[in-house]
Amino acid sequence: MFVRTASGADIEAIRKLLLETWHATYDSIHGAETVRRLTGAWHSPDALKRQVDRPDSEFLVADDGTRLGGVAYASADAEGKVVMLHQLYVRPGMQGRGIGSMLLDEIFESFPDAERVRLEVDEKNAAAIAFYIAQGFAEAGRTENCGAAGSGIPALIYERIAGSD
Repeated sequence: MFVRTASGADIEAIRKLLLETWHATYDSIHGAETVRRLTGAWHSPDALKRQVDRPDSEFLVADDGTRLGGVAYASADAEGKVVMLHQLYVRPGMQGRGIGSMLLDEIFESFPDAERVRLEVDEKNAAAIAFYIAQGFAEAGRTENCGAAGSGIPALIYERIAGSD
């Protein structure tokens, strides 16, 4: 796997990876219908294109030349000091191979002026929480609306100080 910046040509492959990953992760937590609704809105081709094209952000893919193994998307605040990691997903069946760590390392390198990286993680996603703790993140708060205002999905907020490994 190699990590590269995503382009518009990757949008359909990214969408398929996100749908597969979300259903594998969240169907048992939130139900398949809720996952369909959220992925339809949050991972539509138009939404993904806006993310790929957004200034002050980085959208990465882990690619083996045949298919995508993972994606990561982050954006910086206006000062570039706080980076929000919006997405970090590794294809089911490819997890545990270091792909998530590679993507996360590249996110840190993509924002050299960042002082911290922040993320929201579903409080019922134990595997993701364990991954982020192993990557040096610490719990910093909670939200009742993970991912978007009014989502109604409770989540934990985790942060990692840049440069701390």
